[in-house]
Amino acid sequence: MLSIDQQLEHLRRGTEQIEPAGELRKKLEKSQATGKPLRVKYGIDPTGIDVHLGHTVPLRKLRLFQELGHQAVLIIGNYTALVGDPSGRDQSRARLTEEQVEKNAIDYLKQVAKVIDIQKAEVRRNGEWFSKFSFLDVLSLTSKTTIQRMLERDDFTKRFRAEPSVPIYMHECLYPLMQGHDSVEIHADIELGGSEQLFNLMMGRRLQEIDGQEPQICMTMPILRGLDGNRRMGKSLGNYVGIGEPANEQFGKTMSIPDSLLKEWFELLTDRPAAEIEALISSHPMAAKKTLGKDIVSFYHGAEAAEAAQKEWENRFSKGQDPAEIPEAIVATTDLFEGKINIAKLVAVCGLAKSNSEARQKVTEGAVNVGADRTKITDPKQMIVPEDGMIIRLGSRGIRRLKVQ
Repeated sequence: MLSIDQQLEHLRRGTEQIEPAGELRKKLEKSQATGKPLRVKYGIDPTGIDVHLGHTVPLRKLRLFQELGHQAVLIIGNYTALVGDPSGRDQSRARLTEEQVEKNAIDYLKQVAKVIDIQKAEVRRNGEWFSKFSFLDVLSLTSKTTIQRMLERDDFTKRFRAEPSVPIYMHECLYPLMQGHDSVEIHADIELGGSEQLFNLMMGRRLQEIDGQEPQICMTMPILRGLDGNRRMGKSLGNYVGIGEPANEQFGKTMSIPDSLLKEWFELLTDRPAAEIEALISSHPMAAKKTLGKDIVSFYHGAEAAEAAQKEWENRFSKGQDPAEIPEAIVATTDLFEGKINIAKLVAVCGLAKSNSEARQKVTEGAVNVGADRTKITDPKQMIVPEDGMIIRLGSRGIRRLKVQ
């Protein structure tokens, strides 16, 4: 068994804030003395279907608590998802239906099981209690905070002061109260979340105190930066690595990150000791990046798949070879004009760019080549004759084999 000091060292790694800072040791000591595991809460709203590496930062912390013998409590926010978390948002989220939320929840759980021991976790949907709320219960909950307290939120303040002002809807003010009430219902000792979630986590402490419970500790983790090295990882930004993606895709995307992200990704996405991380990065960034890629792929697909993904990447990019398996892209004859198609349109049709404008930009940048001889095309207006089996490539990762029909 690890000592309390050793546990704290592991738990503080990759943690941005612990509130209150001194209470974590006390809770760990009490748990060890009584033999009663801490109840560690992490909530996710199933607003989408893909879990990416950014989501896994707090999930990995939850896994660590499990490994230390504590009880992971995973809250599936099937009711909070209907409201939408305003944290870090400069506008209101789109509303989802109950059917969409439940479908997403099932997909989420399958993916989350890749990170935590889902069989030992306590999985709860907050609809268990919120579906039973009367209007009087809602009034009772809202009476436990003030409008002034809500306007302390940075995201609400920015909206309020914007010119022109951006609406703050009443249902959004309920979100932190709902998340906080989840902590009351499950008697959380610790709650995990991203750094932008601190307000919501502290609301849980406040509501527990009002209810006469021992308040939870709030632990926040940094927001993982995406492949571009600047913005937070997100599917809408196209800078993400999905945990359900194939091994080759995960490895290739990891190899594309700027060197400036290496320390952050190693610290938040692997278990390698800090001294080893420093030594890897300082000795040779490219070798460090390959090690990072293998660590990530090994976690989700196994060591054998990680070795194969590295060899595939080296064959493809270091030796200029195409991968053994190339995704097929259908080019409809209705997209052709006299048997030809604009190169930018082809890039978009193949799914290598999200829009024609992005495709034109990529072509202009010289990121597109076609055929066995890798002919580079830089004129976005150029017309080409697509043929079955023709290969089109975008940058270092995007590749498609054409099928005309």
